[in-house]
Amino acid sequence: MTTRPDSARQRRAATKRPAPAEGQPGPGAPHRAPGSNLWAAIDLGSNSFRLELARLSGERYQRVSYVKESVRLGAGLDAQGMLTEQAMQRGLACLKGFGEQLAGIPPERIRAVATQTLREARNRNAFLARAEAVLGHPVEVIAGREEARMIFAGVARLQPSNKPRLVIDIGGRSTEMILGRGRKPLLAESFGVGSVGLSLRFFADGRYTAEAFRAAQVAAGAELEEALTLFRPELWQEALGSSGTVGAVSQILAASGQTDGRITPAALRWCIEQCLAAGSPERLQLPGLKDDRRPVVAGGLCILYTLLTQFGIDELRATKGALRQGVIFDLAERLQPSGARDPRGASVAELQRRFGADAAQAARVALQAERLYRQLVPKPPAELLRELRWAAALHEIGMLVSHHDHHRHSAYLIAHVDAPGFSTSQLQRLGALALGQRGGLRKLETQLADTALLEQLVALRLAVILCHARAPVQAAGPVLARDGRRLTLRCPKGWSDGQARTRFLLKEEAEAWARTGLLELAVA
Repeated sequence: MTTRPDSARQRRAATKRPAPAEGQPGPGAPHRAPGSNLWAAIDLGSNSFRLELARLSGERYQRVSYVKESVRLGAGLDAQGMLTEQAMQRGLACLKGFGEQLAGIPPERIRAVATQTLREARNRNAFLARAEAVLGHPVEVIAGREEARMIFAGVARLQPSNKPRLVIDIGGRSTEMILGRGRKPLLAESFGVGSVGLSLRFFADGRYTAEAFRAAQVAAGAELEEALTLFRPELWQEALGSSGTVGAVSQILAASGQTDGRITPAALRWCIEQCLAAGSPERLQLPGLKDDRRPVVAGGLCILYTLLTQFGIDELRATKGALRQGVIFDLAERLQPSGARDPRGASVAELQRRFGADAAQAARVALQAERLYRQLVPKPPAELLRELRWAAALHEIGMLVSHHDHHRHSAYLIAHVDAPGFSTSQLQRLGALALGQRGGLRKLETQLADTALLEQLVALRLAVILCHARAPVQAAGPVLARDGRRLTLRCPKGWSDGQARTRFLLKEEAEAWARTGLLELAVA
């Protein structure tokens, strides 16, 4: 299957603007007035990019506008796992349009997340740099389980129920499955099979054959087989499908009169029979089938049929919530003044417990690091301050592996662990801080071009030195002053008495920074 850049007309045709719900303003309504409480979520999916603008008022969620463009980024991965320039251009053109609609929205109320294709792409960093430039905001790559968690958050808020439920989301290159009750996800997993990937693998020649459908179902079953006991039918009472493939197939079944939109094994067999009768995507005429879904519908049908038959699902109902709403709910909870509902705090505490971190030492380092960071950056952004605290809390978890070079083990564990609430991008940043907590700085030469990371790292490294004795630290410790590139650590009178080892370590620290040429550190 080959792809080519969409023309401007095609991009406009692929843009979906559903009618607003009753009482909600339409897409053209003004939404940038001061105090409008507007939130924005951008979902860079493998098949489509989506932008949702909404208002939150207590438990009420009000969509302001929704734009969807069929970008098919997942179809642009070549045999070496690299995104093609054509695919990147399609994505960048879409994000440029999205960025123009974000004007006036406070940056802290905007979040862009990327899923499976950018988890896989070997050149994702090159694309992300260009994407962030045209969008005007950072793009975070999220892990599969984190994607699943936020999908469930969207479903649970927009379609509440106390029944134990199974939620399924079939994307372009991954499928997420979540067990949950109320608003709590009990089990969330992500599997590397999606409608785009399966269609490219088994229907790339543009022909529908019984053999191809059987082979695609076997491949999907092999990927999903490990989930059979985890999501067995006795654990849930209703099954819901979110977004993408499920919504498209539900519309086909309702428009054709096969069901009222509910997806059943019999209805899926009918859809597959229609595909076989047509023989190719171009000749397929299914009521309700949109052109942007036509190239990937066969792969989606194979995954759905495999799920329903293997997991004992008699019927699957399309649900209101999806990843983009979950992103907005999650972002709003992060910005609560207390931070009590931010799942990242609980994730850090769990990682400390799992890896047996010395919580008292972590707390000492965190306290000193925050004190020094506030002196270095008088009005620190709240998110950067939280990152510094988390890095301090986790900086020694690598000791479970080995005391020797524990900072390297800590960095690896942090950057590769599944931690609810964190994006892959943010975990990599915390990993970089853990890696840089001690030793030479050449290993972080590229990352230290980021001034914000450099400032966090200065505070963390100095805090580790001041707390090296693993004992309570004097409240009135050294003070950090800044004059351009020159930093001065001023020690209180009498502080250095009995601190010969600390003075030695601070001298080495000043020499380490001098070798980078990035700043000067003096100890007075």
